[in-house]
Amino acid sequence: MGRLLGIAAVGVAGLALIVTGLLSARTSTGPSAPRIDAVPSPGSVEKAQTTGDTLRPDPAWVQQVAGSTGISAPAVRAYATAALRLAQDQPRCRIGWTTIAGIGAIETAHGTHGGAHLTADGRTSQRIVGPALDGTNGNRAIRADAESTQWHGDDTWDRAMGPMQFIPSTWRQWASDGDGDGRKDPNDVDDAAYASARYLCHDGRDLATGRGWSAAVFSYNHSADYVRSVLSRANEIGAAVG
Repeated sequence: MGRLLGIAAVGVAGLALIVTGLLSARTSTGPSAPRIDAVPSPGSVEKAQTTGDTLRPDPAWVQQVAGSTGISAPAVRAYATAALRLAQDQPRCRIGWTTIAGIGAIETAHGTHGGAHLTADGRTSQRIVGPALDGTNGNRAIRADAESTQWHGDDTWDRAMGPMQFIPSTWRQWASDGDGDGRKDPNDVDDAAYASARYLCHDGRDLATGRGWSAAVFSYNHSADYVRSVLSRANEIGAAVG
């Protein structure tokens, strides 16, 4: 995946939340300091509700978490919904919503990079795109096509796009409809968060283990510093929830 924001300093890890069942799991204390193989601690997404065939977090919980973390309600809703869906679809993965949130924080500050914001329906107010993949600055040269141009706006070179910074070729493989609106849009945080969760879980890893969690996040961006930073952000978000 691409990344627009720089690697943050690693701070002291607190609590973080992982959805380990359809509705809830117990809470315990996280690592006292971040480690490359550490994993955010178990917790709960409270009062999950069923909408159609999909579990969704309780709106009151979303608002409470948004207030305590400073993450917008559309982003919190998207991250938690994605984790709940994976708990149904791939329960052995045990991905946490704060892991998805940690990635969203590093990639685009939860869809706010460059003055953007997430609208109520989860879409970015303006396109969030990475540098042109033109073969410079260590990037591969990837030509845009008509479909990818519609997503990122560049008719010459592909770019990472949306709140979770998917490269078009990766999005084609993992494109997802996270909110049930019949569209698969990388610029919609609901779709992008669900696609990210599916990507992290696809190879059978258990993200409640340090080895599985670290390997999954490393696959998202091949950098040990990236893994440490996502861990730090995920734990910070969990600590803010309390």
